[in-house]
Parts: sequence; C-alpha cells; structure tokens
Amino acid sequence: MCQELNVLARQASAWGFNAASIDDVAHLADHEYLEPEVRQRISRYRVEMGKCLRVLSQAGLAVHVTMDVFSATPWLLKRLRIARRSVNSYLAELLDRFLADFPEVAGVIVRIGESDGKDVRDDFHSQLVIKTPYDARHMLEELLPVFEKHGRRLIFRTWTVGAYPIGDLMWHRETFAKVFGGITSQALVVSMKYGESDFFRYLPLNQNFFRTPLPKIVELQTRREYEGCGEYPSPVCWIYEQYARELRQADNVIGCMVWCQTGGWVPFRRLAFLDPEAVWTDLNTYTTMRVFKDGWLVEDAVRAFASERGLNDPDALMELLRLADECVRELLYIQEYARQKLFFRRVRIPPMLQVYWGNIFVSHSLRRLLRFFVRDADAALRSARRCLDNLERMMPLAQRVGLPVDDIRYMADTFYILALSREYYFAEDAQDIESRLLEAKAAYKAKYPKKGLRARYRVKTDFKPLLLNPRYLAWAVAFLMRRQRGYRVVDRIIILNGLSLIYRVIAARRPHWIPGFASKSVMGVDVVFK
Repeated sequence: MCQELNVLARQASAWGFNAASIDDVAHLADHEYLEPEVRQRISRYRVEMGKCLRVLSQAGLAVHVTMDVFSATPWLLKRLRIARRSVNSYLAELLDRFLADFPEVAGVIVRIGESDGKDVRDDFHSQLVIKTPYDARHMLEELLPVFEKHGRRLIFRTWTVGAYPIGDLMWHRETFAKVFGGITSQALVVSMKYGESDFFRYLPLNQNFFRTPLPKIVELQTRREYEGCGEYPSPVCWIYEQYARELRQADNVIGCMVWCQTGGWVPFRRLAFLDPEAVWTDLNTYTTMRVFKDGWLVEDAVRAFASERGLNDPDALMELLRLADECVRELLYIQEYARQKLFFRRVRIPPMLQVYWGNIFVSHSLRRLLRFFVRDADAALRSARRCLDNLERMMPLAQRVGLPVDDIRYMADTFYILALSREYYFAEDAQDIESRLLEAKAAYKAKYPKKGLRARYRVKTDFKPLLLNPRYLAWAVAFLMRRQRGYRVVDRIIILNGLSLIYRVIAARRPHWIPGFASKSVMGVDVVFK
C-alpha cells in the first residue's frame, strides 16, 4: 500500500498539489466507549496509517483526514445514551485526543450532509445528526476551540443531499448566513462544490463563494463520477477555466480540492496517478491544476501534458478533446433540459436525468418527463447524430496522439445506446425503436461482460406505458418543482412538510410504489423527504 501511495504522492506533488485527504477519523481515533474488538482494529489501523502519513509528509503534502458527523458503532451510541452525552461533546473530546496523537495531521475535513449508503457494512456507520442551521453552528462553536488549541484547520464541507432544514446549506443564502455569519475563527475553512448540485455540468458558479470573508476552498472533480469515471475522455478544462476566471472576483478563496480518485457508487475502478489506463483522469487533473493554480490557458495546459506524457500530436489531442467535450455536453446530457434551473424541496435537481453513475435508464416515464421539458426535439436529435459523427472522427485522432483507441470505441458503443434512447424519447417516426434498443443492449452486454477488465454501464429498460395524462403531468411538475431558488408559499406549507408525512405513509403501506433503485441505492430516496 505504501509503495503505491509513494507513487501517488510524488506525482501529485510534482504536479503542484500541496495537500492530500485520507479517510477517516472514526477508524483512527480511539475511545473507551468503543467495543474492545473495534479498539483492537483501530490500534492496527493507527500503526499502518502512521506509515502512510510519513509517506505523504515526505512528499511535501499536508495531510487532512475526513470525518462524517456522525460515525458510530452500536456500543458507542448506547454508551452516549447512558452517559447522557451530546455528540458535540464526544467529538470535541475525540478530536482533542486525535490531534494530539497525530501531529502530522494538518486538519480535518468534516461532512455533515451525507451519510453512508445502505449497502455499507462496517464497524462504523454514519448517520445524519446535524439537522438545522443552529445544529451546524453549535457544532462549530464547540469544535473550533479544539482546532485553535492545536493550531489545525477544520475544513467544513457545505455539501448536503437535501435532508432536514440544513439540506439547502450549499445554495441558500439565509441558511449559509445562519451557519457562518459572524464566525471569525482562524481555524475554519469553508469548502464548497463549484455548483449548487453535485459534480455536473451546466451549473453556474455557487454564489456563496461571494458571501463570506472566511477562507474558502472550491471542490472540483476530475474523475467524473457521472461522466464515466475516466473510462473515456470527459474534459473539464474549459468549464474549470471559466470557474477559475469568475472566482478571481471572490474574496479569500485559498485553494481547490480536486477529487481525482473517489466518488460515486460505480463499477469503474481506474485510479489516477497509478493506472496507465487512467490517462483521461490524469489529463483532467493536470489541466485543472495548471488552470486553477497557475492561471494557464487550457491550450497551454493540454500541450504541456502531451509533452510530459510523450504524446505524439498536441494539435490532434486538442481536437479530440473538443469533440469529446461536445459529445459529453450534448449526448450524455440533453442540452435543453440541462440548462433549466429546477428545484424540488431543498435540492437543485440534477441537469442529467437519463444517466446516473453507472446506469443508463431508458423508460416510458422518462420519455414523458423529457418531452415535457424539451420543446425542440429536432435539435436534440440533431445533436445526437452530430455526436456520433464526432466519435467516428475521434478514433483516428486517438491513434495519431498515441492514446487508447479502445477507450474511444467503448465511448462510441456506450453513446450509441444514448443516441438510440434519444430517438425513443423524441423521434415521432422511429421504426422498431424498442427492439433496436434491446438488441443494442444485448450486444453491449456481450461485448463488455460484467466480469472483465472493462467495466460497463448497466442499461435499464422499461417500456411499460406511464398511464398519466400529459395535463396532469404538467400540473404535478408545476406543483412539486420550482424554477426559483427561493421557496414558494406552497413549498413552505406543503412540499417541505406535508410531503414528508405522505412519503412515510407510502413507504410503510405501499413500498412497491417506490422504485427499488431509488429506495435501496446509496442513502435511499427517503433522505430527500426528511
């Protein structure tokens, strides 16, 4: 493990990174409230992690350790109840000991808005305990003195999945002000994703970057969890160049956090810095650093990467990336829908509906929904055909540059299914489209088996008609969704509160009404209704 970490650390340092994040405080901080067998495992983890910390430090990287609020074992929860101790007081004690035990740790990265997925099996399991802006502020007021005492940083992530009144922290100015307003601690750094949702395209820069004088970090992602995780080219250099330009006007932005290794519940496993096959993530990571850290133009960054990797033709590489960027923007996403600003409860709805992590959904219900939001069907169909032409042009370009043509072929096979689904959604005269989709799905599964070197998307088809009058669909969308950030009267009275009760009744009495994927994956859709 340390051998691979040494390779990763030295490459990261050479590219200009000055810090690294590793998981996590719960598995490294010992406490007498924990089960004896858990404490024994923690003791072993601490020894091994000490070696990792030394490797990172020797490479010139300041180490930050992640922490969910709140990760606990069954025995820990029981002991806290018996002792009548608050989570905050326990964490303050735990972190005080942890920071004393690990002087190499420069800070802790705290996540309060997302917990472990339902499929996680571990000694510790995290749960959401910060539910209101008051809870978040009270936690900061109790923990910041600990970090000030040790001269370390508490990096507080504003990312949430929409649960509870704190769920709109990442985009709602009033919630943001209630949590951070008036705090002046030198130990606090606020970390925010670049947009008002997850790591998607078509999102404007998060305006909370302009709303506090506190030190801030912008979170970026180069292993794009919704765009193939580096299995094919998904360039981010141009969108990040725009964000970097806008952030020059924000006060006290002290750096960026680049997610290049983890993210998403996906079958894709290429690791940046370590796997030669991760060249597309490496390229994204290198250009992101040059654009954000050094202020380079994209073209200069791409040429420098080509020179470092010994690639043959920088001009051909630029053309390949431009074509790939257009394919991702216009075929992985549906541009007209993606440009729309939509909110449901405390969540900005993602600009991508058809693809979610490693899944491609093709269903009649999505057909109805997309036809409601997308008025120019011809434009959507034309862009799909143009992108298929782009993919044909990308193969000889990859060969000229010396990059894996198989990755482009895989991208073409995957995006062909997306193009067929675009026909299913929008074409009025698509002949035998359902049978063609099923044939393409079968061919895709045969070409890319589940067990193999190349992970594949799971294509989920459901052509069963949605028995809902288009007029009622329009009413439902207008009632449940809004196109403004601020809450309407109906949101405050019904959507935020009433729907929570309705969902609990449905989940208890009609669980089959909730799709299995939505109820069983990650945290489950029920978290959105909390």
